[in-house]
Amino acid sequence: MTEPSLTEILLVDDEPGLREPLADYLVRQGFAVTQAASAAEARAQIAGRVFDLVLLDIMMPGEDGLSLCRHLAETRRLPVIFITARGESTDRIVGLEIGGDDYVVKPFDPRELVARIRSVLRRATRPLSAADDAVVYLFEGWRLDPLKRRLIDPEGVLVSISSAEFRLLVAFLDHPRQVLDRDRLLDMVQGREAHLFDRAVDNQISRLRRKIEPDSRNPQLIQTVWGGGYMLAAEVRKIAGEG
Repeated sequence: MTEPSLTEILLVDDEPGLREPLADYLVRQGFAVTQAASAAEARAQIAGRVFDLVLLDIMMPGEDGLSLCRHLAETRRLPVIFITARGESTDRIVGLEIGGDDYVVKPFDPRELVARIRSVLRRATRPLSAADDAVVYLFEGWRLDPLKRRLIDPEGVLVSISSAEFRLLVAFLDHPRQVLDRDRLLDMVQGREAHLFDRAVDNQISRLRRKIEPDSRNPQLIQTVWGGGYMLAAEVRKIAGEG
């Protein structure tokens, strides 16, 4: 019988006093861990192998964690959990906006981190409601293929979309013409208790509007419902995908 493969984690942190003991702890918890002391080292590791999740420090010399996360969101869509200092609340919000999946604040309990890792991995591997049947969404001339994560505009042009924007758009497409408040959107998109970060949802929606609205300053597709949240004001059809 083939042994199950271990979950491959890339741990990126420039502080060896944190990185090395944490790597040892995660290995004892059954993960395979590769260490990187900088974003440059992380990029080299990612280019040569496949990882299931990245633990990423925000503040590092040279390229910081936010820049690396943006690269991962655009190219690999790897789940990312940020490791942040207590005073970096703005960076945490930005990190969630650009595609991060969760964060832990230093100093943290390693057991909490393991719980968050497993939670993020469950969300990353859980099929989307439409993906089980290879469904493609059609709305207002747009086409979203969840299995391939491809967004095509009405002119047939492929539009780049981050992991966070993708999850947000799927949430709206699964609930067209329904008002979704921030708490519900956070639960669907981030899958965690992030009520303190309502602004992260607002900014993600602003980014998504710039992708799909003819005039993002006068949005017609994703409408703001004052006091209630947001609503996708569009008819959504689902057709069989190519598989």
